[in-house]
Amino acid sequence: MKKWKLVSALTGAAAVCAGTFWFMQGPTEAVQAAADPENAEEAVVSEEAAAGTDRIIDPSVRVLPGARIAVVSKSTKGEFWEKIREGMSDAVDDLNNAFGFSGEDKLSMTFEGSKDEMDVDTQINTLDAVISENPDVLCLCAGDMDSCLAQLEAAEENGIPVVVFDSTVAEDDLISAYRGTDNVAVGKIAARKLADEMSGQGEILVFSATEKSATVRSRVAGFLEELAEWPDITLIDVIYQDQVEDLGTAIQETLEAHPGARGIYCTNGDTADLFLSIEKNEDNHLVIVGTDGTKEQVKAIEEGRILGCVSQKAWQIGYDTMLAAAALTTPVNLTKVERDVYMDPMWIDGSNYADPEMAGYIYQ
Repeated sequence: MKKWKLVSALTGAAAVCAGTFWFMQGPTEAVQAAADPENAEEAVVSEEAAAGTDRIIDPSVRVLPGARIAVVSKSTKGEFWEKIREGMSDAVDDLNNAFGFSGEDKLSMTFEGSKDEMDVDTQINTLDAVISENPDVLCLCAGDMDSCLAQLEAAEENGIPVVVFDSTVAEDDLISAYRGTDNVAVGKIAARKLADEMSGQGEILVFSATEKSATVRSRVAGFLEELAEWPDITLIDVIYQDQVEDLGTAIQETLEAHPGARGIYCTNGDTADLFLSIEKNEDNHLVIVGTDGTKEQVKAIEEGRILGCVSQKAWQIGYDTMLAAAALTTPVNLTKVERDVYMDPMWIDGSNYADPEMAGYIYQ
């Protein structure tokens, strides 16, 4: 068992109070646990490093020296996940610098997960191993929103706060905070851009990552909600990666079966990159909308092969996740840890992909 139990964050908010932070080492002994915020300074970074990002450290937050934060991601492979990890690592460095942590007092982070978002079994096994090591905070991006109830309950029993990032879980009463994109908005923007480009009529196909993911469910839900406003557009089918043997083959077969389809929506970066790599009948004049500002999609936008993509601030998601985790290393905090933070997505197309203000949304 951990030496202290998080009291209020698991009910949706961190406690706010004045005074010194404490955690219990035993039934009668209390020691001051957190760094003095008066000694903290705001992190200072170059304009170049901070382009398209927000990396300000709140000096009033109390952080447990030497805290261990464990990250279990949906995947470790791909441009989006690399940016997430980069943001988390930068946040740890900024926190250590801001609070003057050195040696054994430094915050530390581990980042683990499978190389395939569909490999839920590996993620569950990793969660079991990580929780057994009793980190101070667990950060989780769930590959299957319904699969990790036992692990979340184990974390709660051991007093380990959980910050969910990018893709949430079904049992949200077991988490302390969420940091990610408004994925319903992602789907709505994609549908609106497609429908407008198609002059409000025609047939659309959706090619998607695994349906088990909360992000995917939200994006598809937003997409369908917006399409309901366009009565002359028909959604032919939604093809999920976890419902076919091979998504690339399924894409080719679906396109051949529906030669009249004009619009394509891909719900994540990997799916969009895969779609762009497949040889297609160029006479179809497909209108394609992707998700996430991957290098391949940005190149396709520049070349006019894709209308655009709805992108996320991946680095910022990682950074803000780590800030929330650091704040939850103490049982209470001087500043309230906001329960759910949803970041706005951004539409990227030929008119703005080279704009420096879009740098945070492009994974290069």
